[in-house]
Amino acid sequence: MNDVSSHSRAQVEPPAILVDLAAEAGVRFNGSNPWDIQVLDSQVYRRILTQGSLGLGEAYMDGMWECAALDELFTRLLRADIEQKLTGMARLRVIGEALLQKIVNRQKRARAYEVGEKHYDTGNDIFEAMLDPTMNYSCGYWAKADNLAQAQIDKLDLICRKLELQPGEKVLDIGCGWGGFAQYAAEHYGVSVHGVTVSREQQKLARQRCEGLPVTIELQDYRELNGEFDKIVSIGMFEHVGPKNYPTYFDTALRLLKDDGLFLLHTIGLHRTTARIDPWINKYIFPNGKIPSALQMTKALDDRSVIEDWHNFGPDYDKTVMAWWQNFNNAWGSLSDKYGQRFYRMWKYYLHCSAGFFRSKNGQLWQLVLAKRNRPGRYYSVR
Repeated sequence: MNDVSSHSRAQVEPPAILVDLAAEAGVRFNGSNPWDIQVLDSQVYRRILTQGSLGLGEAYMDGMWECAALDELFTRLLRADIEQKLTGMARLRVIGEALLQKIVNRQKRARAYEVGEKHYDTGNDIFEAMLDPTMNYSCGYWAKADNLAQAQIDKLDLICRKLELQPGEKVLDIGCGWGGFAQYAAEHYGVSVHGVTVSREQQKLARQRCEGLPVTIELQDYRELNGEFDKIVSIGMFEHVGPKNYPTYFDTALRLLKDDGLFLLHTIGLHRTTARIDPWINKYIFPNGKIPSALQMTKALDDRSVIEDWHNFGPDYDKTVMAWWQNFNNAWGSLSDKYGQRFYRMWKYYLHCSAGFFRSKNGQLWQLVLAKRNRPGRYYSVR
């Protein structure tokens, strides 16, 4: 396993093409700004040129470069679309990725549990250390909050109010995580919740946390669901559905929803439509994931559902992710023996590039409230 200390600062000059690309974002190699890339092994240049963002990320995991302000580095690179320009030089690979997205259904039922095994089953100790006490692994709502725990409680309550939850209602939670929403809604709004997840570790802990409440947690893909529900919620799961499956996903949700019900969808959104997925994120964090664009979502929803409300609070995800990083970093002393230095660098890279993704506004956070066209009455938006 490589470590930063095993590398000496590189003396080789970076290729001019990389210097020019970095300069477009206001970034320098071995510069004096905190967001500049400090090269410790000159092989990093070759890895970036030949593998793009995958090479950049793996080189960081291998300790080949450092940066004092990773979040600011990624914010600048993403604002300037550097990664897109870099991968554009490897034209054949980009074309191959686009064709693969069109031909292959990465999120088909047979692959549904891969992201659970790869990411969400990493270890409950990691997530318990990083997340707030409600164990919410999605964007908090910081309109009035001044800390992560309050931001997550405010998010949960916002969702409950948007859904107009009433005591005794039956709620479906698609992608229930560690049961944060189910526990909150059952305790504070008197509803029963049926949650489904593709992660065994999530299921185990969610059942423990919701013990004694009218909550069931099952290991199940959304395509396997049956029944009828007053309300449906899906928080941070839609990113794993994939564009090829959007029609099936929405048809399933609407089939399960009562005619007078409401469906709240909480998802990361992309500022433009693209067939590309980030190869580093796909390999190390979220296999088979694909963030939707507004165009892809509205196309799938057209003639299926009424969009009663569309709320964007993307900047709140920047604050959420950086709070996760502080929690994770503070707890690392108790986790390091089990997970090791390469995992630490992978997780640090993941959280900081996520912060830059939202800070650059390439990433959005959307909450949509959906209903069937024949739902009676008027819906009043909640903030």
